[in-house]
Amino acid sequence: MDIRSFLSHIVQLEIRIRKAINTQMHGNFSSIFKGSGLEFSDLRQYHYGDDVRHIDWNTTAKGHGTFVKLFKEEKEQTVFFLLDVSASQLVGKRNKSKLTTLKEVAGVLAFSAMQEAGHIGFCAYSDQNEKFIAPGAGKKHGYKTISEIFRLDPEGSGTDLKAGLKFTLQALKRKSLVFVLSDFIDDHYQDLLRALAQKHDLVVVHLQDNMESALPKMGIIPVYDPERRQTTWVNTSASSFREQLLDNAKEYAALKNQCKQWQADYVSIPAGEDFVPALVKLFNVRK
Repeated sequence: MDIRSFLSHIVQLEIRIRKAINTQMHGNFSSIFKGSGLEFSDLRQYHYGDDVRHIDWNTTAKGHGTFVKLFKEEKEQTVFFLLDVSASQLVGKRNKSKLTTLKEVAGVLAFSAMQEAGHIGFCAYSDQNEKFIAPGAGKKHGYKTISEIFRLDPEGSGTDLKAGLKFTLQALKRKSLVFVLSDFIDDHYQDLLRALAQKHDLVVVHLQDNMESALPKMGIIPVYDPERRQTTWVNTSASSFREQLLDNAKEYAALKNQCKQWQADYVSIPAGEDFVPALVKLFNVRK
């Protein structure tokens, strides 16, 4: 697929999503990309009836009274994508890998955001920073962003989701709508993901392949690890292997529950399948 075909493909997908959402919401599609629309402005003393969620506990703890945060409306929203392009994203059927699906989902979301938001940008990470496009405005910048997503050809093979999350936290100086697209096959990233949810409007897009959690019993088979770049023989019928699959499923469920606790949106996208219904469901939650 060349860039023209890719753009045509995501435009058709975006049209399907827009029509479905506008029909179901009976409202304006643009509201999806507005996030909270607020950024911190000042502090004042708490008054009866104020939203307790706006209390600044750090200032209040100093003992000079209870203070709440004041916010001002943001005129332009920033939409930012953190893309996990580690080698584990290559898992999947031919032309239907997690990485292919990731590019399509990110492309569709970027195309929509380009028309509705003020600024868009992205960072692609493996075990190194593969590509960074700082948030910018305008359709020219938008199409450049989509083209760079399409052309992503990662050099690194490992996964360092923590470094990607840390980079995003440092790069974004204002409250933004942040999409994190990953298979989340990594360890000890949860604290940084929670920090991202606290500082920004977070949407977690979980890319999965059915073989990673529901591989049937096929006896001993060769399994290629794209991150280690080596093949090992695995007994898919062994109890230890079946338990590992169950553990993977539990970790996926835990991530979804954590997002709910952090007031972040979560959507699971199966690699190689039609993801439009999943995005429509996500956006209906955000209306």
